[in-house]
Amino acid sequence: MAPEHRSFARHLTRRRLLTTGAATAGAAFVAAAGTPAAAAGKRRPTVLHLPNGFRPEGIAIGGGPYAYLGSLGDGSLYRADLRTGDGSIISAGPGTPSVGLKIDHRGRLFVAGRGQGARVVDARSGEVLASYALTSATPTFANDVFLTGRAAWFTDSFQPALYALPLGRHGQLPDADDIVTITLSGDWSQVAGEVVNANGITGTPDGSALLVVQSGAGGLHRVDPRTGVTKLVDLGGATPLTNGDGLLLIGRTLYVVQNRQNAIDVLELAPDGRSGVFRRRITDPRFDVPTTVAAYQGRLYLPNARFTTTPTPETTYDVISVPA
Repeated sequence: MAPEHRSFARHLTRRRLLTTGAATAGAAFVAAAGTPAAAAGKRRPTVLHLPNGFRPEGIAIGGGPYAYLGSLGDGSLYRADLRTGDGSIISAGPGTPSVGLKIDHRGRLFVAGRGQGARVVDARSGEVLASYALTSATPTFANDVFLTGRAAWFTDSFQPALYALPLGRHGQLPDADDIVTITLSGDWSQVAGEVVNANGITGTPDGSALLVVQSGAGGLHRVDPRTGVTKLVDLGGATPLTNGDGLLLIGRTLYVVQNRQNAIDVLELAPDGRSGVFRRRITDPRFDVPTTVAAYQGRLYLPNARFTTTPTPETTYDVISVPA
């Protein structure tokens, strides 16, 4: 057994890891949707304005009414109040990009840092709790992250691999040498060069495996977390998920953001994630290359990355909210 797999076995059981994560994500959304505020139909802003020049990419929403966004420019992290639209920078960036991010129930933001690996930030204080160089391979592009109760999984858009940060008791962060690399194989066919391959990541509805979208190829892959062997999800001949970006799973419903299509495709998956059915497409004239999606109280929130607009310090950016 390779050293990285021995390390992984010491820290977690993959099946328990995935089941915990899948159940938690769905329960959080249902609970939020059923709160008195949601039932009363209180209006929240459907456009959240971000600082000029911010260049958002990732978004995370926890149990409270706050969205967290990362900047592709300097990597700063911004917190927006979903009730009012007000917000502020909570953590100054390191001068390198922040891409995908997720928040856990301890108030920690796990941030994919493109070529700089990953870091973990306290969402309350903005303190950087840990930083990780996920791989020594080049080129590398840590793009998105998925949290379970036992690990944080990161995709690499330039390498055929996933990286896991195993979490200890009470969510203890791992040491740098505990990072696990899983090589993708099976149906996975890596496009060479600096082409976006693995992008959004989540778990299957039953928590038995991971789901990863391959942007350029437009395929949705089911990944065995023990072996890295992938199998294309049978979508019954549905249109390829070209430019597939962020993924959001709620129950058996998978939302797939397709950035340059300015659309979200909604799929209903089998519990094990081996197959799915296309249900509908969500579009909105306010979309301007949205990259990913998070949910709160029955609504979806998508940051407009505006990749077709030349970024300047004065370029405007926002987050668009649509019904789920």
